[in-house]
Amino acid sequence: MIDVVAGTAEDTWLAWDGLAALPTSDLLGRPPGTAIVVAPHPDDEVLGAGGTLRLLHRRGWALHVVAVTDGEGSHPGSRVHSAGELRAIRSREAAAARRSLGLRRCAVDRLALADGEVAAHEDRLEDHLRRLGPADLVLAPWRHDGHPDHDACGRAAGRAAAVNGIPLVEYLVWMWNWAGPDDGRVPWDRARRVDLPAGDRRRKGSAIDLFASQVRPIGPEPADAAVLPARVLAHHRRPFEVLLA
Repeated sequence: MIDVVAGTAEDTWLAWDGLAALPTSDLLGRPPGTAIVVAPHPDDEVLGAGGTLRLLHRRGWALHVVAVTDGEGSHPGSRVHSAGELRAIRSREAAAARRSLGLRRCAVDRLALADGEVAAHEDRLEDHLRRLGPADLVLAPWRHDGHPDHDACGRAAGRAAAVNGIPLVEYLVWMWNWAGPDDGRVPWDRARRVDLPAGDRRRKGSAIDLFASQVRPIGPEPADAAVLPARVLAHHRRPFEVLLA
């Protein structure tokens, strides 16, 4: 279980000179092509790389999102929504967020693997990613991001990209919560910034807000609490994103 209360505050990150000193990513300067985007749960790719996806799309890239789970396990103790209801709600939220980001050239595969159990189906995910066809980039969560589904997706994507000879770029979601500035567990030598123009940052923020089942409580009980409280979302509302290349 990820601790969303005791994690590193965004002010701590922003006070670290290391973020400002990160080199700029060359990703937006590459010729347009097709990017496979691996999303462990609805919202992960928007949180970690929503601005980058919007910028790539505006530069002519086609996006192929692999929605690995439907996120039905986000509120296991809630009596407000069943797992089946959450599955439908979160899929609708993800579609709305993609529209908000303006991602028109965006195919979506819903694999519907069990939320929280991706590691048990890692080989199946890798096989699916390897069979998707020609692509020019794989964008996936970092394999050490800290959530078991994220880590499994990162491992599977890394192997598939290596077999197919496709460049891999990893995005960060939960690392910002459990790590701290200059943390030696993070490969900062691979970290690159993608600066977001003001309009694109606003569009990303609007897309994040569409994940109502995650950013606000779904009911009155502790089991209904927001999965992504404001202190966590602050990491993803910055005027830049950080990718590992």
